[in-house]
Amino acid sequence: MEWTLGILLGLAIILTILSFFRKEKNSRYEQQIENMSISFMQEIYQLKKQIRTLELDAEIVAQHTPLATRSETQVQIMRDVLDLHKRGYSSEGIAAETGLTAMEVDHVLTPFLDRPDEGQKVVYHG
Repeated sequence: MEWTLGILLGLAIILTILSFFRKEKNSRYEQQIENMSISFMQEIYQLKKQIRTLELDAEIVAQHTPLATRSETQVQIMRDVLDLHKRGYSSEGIAAETGLTAMEVDHVLTPFLDRPDEGQKVVYHG
């Protein structure tokens, strides 16, 4: 009986020591996984940002506004204004965010605004 208790106590001590080594190894793996996760999240954020820029550029080109004739600063302002407009900002809010006047914002947005009643008015000369 005493031998059995001694063996069990020794085995418990050995297993406790082994568990500490295992825990240390697991924490290293967890840290590596966390670092990879953060890296993937950053890459996904950058990809989403690039996709958003491409979408805005495509919309600008679709409105017959040649990007090649504009400076990079002008194109970036157009992107910012269009992005803020798509997110629901008012002209005044966009002006405050970009440093433009509300009239300049309206001028930039004019080609991109939907005009549902445009082209539907007919004059009757009878």
